[in-house]
Amino acid sequence: MKLSKRIQAVTPSATMALSSRAKELAMQGKDVINLSIGEPDFNTQSFIGQATIKAISENLTDSYTPAGGLPELKQKIAERINSEHKTNFSSQNIAVTTGAKYALYALAQVLLNPGDEVLIPLPYWVSYGEQVKLAGAKPIFVKPEKGLKVTPADLQKYTHNSTKMLIINSPNNPSGQVYTKAELVAIGKWAAERQITIIADDIYGKLIYNQTQFTSLLDLDEEIRKNVVLVDGLSKTYAMTGWRVGYVAGDSNLITALNSLLSHSTSNLSAVSQYAALAALTGEQACVENMRQEYENRLNILAPLLDGVEGFKLIEKPQGAFYFFPDISEALKLTGYKTANDFALALLEKEGVATVPGEAFGYPEHLRISYAADLDRIKEAINRMNKFVNK
Repeated sequence: MKLSKRIQAVTPSATMALSSRAKELAMQGKDVINLSIGEPDFNTQSFIGQATIKAISENLTDSYTPAGGLPELKQKIAERINSEHKTNFSSQNIAVTTGAKYALYALAQVLLNPGDEVLIPLPYWVSYGEQVKLAGAKPIFVKPEKGLKVTPADLQKYTHNSTKMLIINSPNNPSGQVYTKAELVAIGKWAAERQITIIADDIYGKLIYNQTQFTSLLDLDEEIRKNVVLVDGLSKTYAMTGWRVGYVAGDSNLITALNSLLSHSTSNLSAVSQYAALAALTGEQACVENMRQEYENRLNILAPLLDGVEGFKLIEKPQGAFYFFPDISEALKLTGYKTANDFALALLEKEGVATVPGEAFGYPEHLRISYAADLDRIKEAINRMNKFVNK
């Protein structure tokens, strides 16, 4: 059976590959510390589960919902966005999707044509480029001249007449860096002047640390805001990765087009997950802050420990999300491995520590290390990294 050209052009997810290998080794009895996967290590709050059970018992989850989501859920999402960003969205501006990942995929299908180019700042989440390719468009990866955040000058070097879209992810996966308001204003104005649509991936927007100020592109002036499409979801904020709840907020014409695509692809997000999302958004919100505080505590304890591993260097301390992204170029020299991929695989096989090599994010001499795991286990993982390098 011959596969399509589009799927043959797609690279499998590196984050999933390392996590799968880690699970295989764990099943074989090896003591594995898995720091490769990007999901909270908290459980979904019980009140969310209880509300979902109630919806099931009342037979509310037995049928299809509208393709773009339950009206009451879309209205609640719109109200939340309006409250946080002083926007004026209604339910007509919201589409609920099967995770934020599918929201991004769907937007690529709806907005891009073959030959279009999409600017993707490095380091970047692994699926951005593949989703662009699946739409027949071309991902253009933009490496910052300095640090881990791009500027308009960086973007301009890679901009052509065919440039259609820019993806901004703040806080960033994998670096944990957060764009300041001034940086976003500069990028937003630059894109608006060129009619380049910005996809604002704010999925980690509630996970901000050490008095860092989070700014969404939706917080900026109308000239910029009308050029922005928001992608967000409940996976990281409410520890609901398994429920697969994402959403898009944007122009009503765009949402209508998205709904058409959803109706022919997923039909709708499962009704069970939608009632869970409604419970999360309307229930007690202390769980969000409690989780944020725990990650901030881990970040502050672990950052100096990781930076102390011989050959590891944190170029910039993370400000959000739950990842470290150290430069390991010196560790590669010390250990004799040519690539971060070789290093990460050997670290997993020999010391039982799963990470993600930086090649997957456009930085071949870095590792992504999640601190969404038990604090003592991460400390043990860092000890194993030290042992691995010193061997």
